[in-house]
Amino acid sequence: MTILVTGATGTVGRQVVEQLARRGADVRALVRDPAKADFPAGVAVAQGDLLDVDKLRAALSGVSTLFLLNAVVPDEFTQALITLNLAREAGVERIVYLSVIHSDRYVNVPHFAGKFGVERMIEQMGLKATILRPAYFMQNDLTIKDVVTGYGVYPMPIGSKGLAMIDARDLGEIAAIELLRRERAAPFPLDRINLVGPDTLTGADVAAIWTEALGRPIAYPGEDTAGFEQNLRQFMPSWMAFDMRLMGERFVTDGMLPEAGDVARLTALLGRPLRSYRAFAAEVAAAL
Repeated sequence: MTILVTGATGTVGRQVVEQLARRGADVRALVRDPAKADFPAGVAVAQGDLLDVDKLRAALSGVSTLFLLNAVVPDEFTQALITLNLAREAGVERIVYLSVIHSDRYVNVPHFAGKFGVERMIEQMGLKATILRPAYFMQNDLTIKDVVTGYGVYPMPIGSKGLAMIDARDLGEIAAIELLRRERAAPFPLDRINLVGPDTLTGADVAAIWTEALGRPIAYPGEDTAGFEQNLRQFMPSWMAFDMRLMGERFVTDGMLPEAGDVARLTALLGRPLRSYRAFAAEVAAAL
């Protein structure tokens, strides 16, 4: 019984692989570049990607459970549909799909709408799947660490509604737990789990946490989403920067709020408290 993990060398995928290996699972990791496959002993590596049908077929051979994670790319939707069709062809009856919280509400944000389309396909095809819907990853803020520490501002336009940010390490562990729950049981119906952190934080809240962690004032300058897009265009394609701007605008108008019972459900799954943003910031500060 083998679990195939896609997106295995990324922030979340690597955590999933390590958590599965730690629990003694038979893991196969799909990677584009085997040179980046620095995994625990015993993890098998399959070279390929989600648009290479032949290699994906080979990677799915003998697989009982699939963890489907695909990156934010222009053809993300196509990648997911091809993978799910090939998984069904291969007789894979257990799937865990990484979507995003509020995918059904942020309908104008391209990568949210794409993930919601994949969710609809899973439902329409009657696939036995758990759909994980994570909120914003704390680790996303590692990309703006130098701005926080060098310029004294927290630049992410997360607004005043609040985001229930989750630590990617908690996400990876919950995904592994859910994969093994499906792997070790008869196929059971569709389930959805919101993946959130213990606190719902505004931009001002996060700036205050960084102020405490760094021991000097960190400001939250507000929600200049147009300026945010222009800054992102310095190191990502224009389409992706615009996608991120649209997401930021929905942060401001809607937030990323947990539903009643989400935190308690995740705490019970992990058997411990969720990691907090305060702990994440303290960890980053200590490593400077």
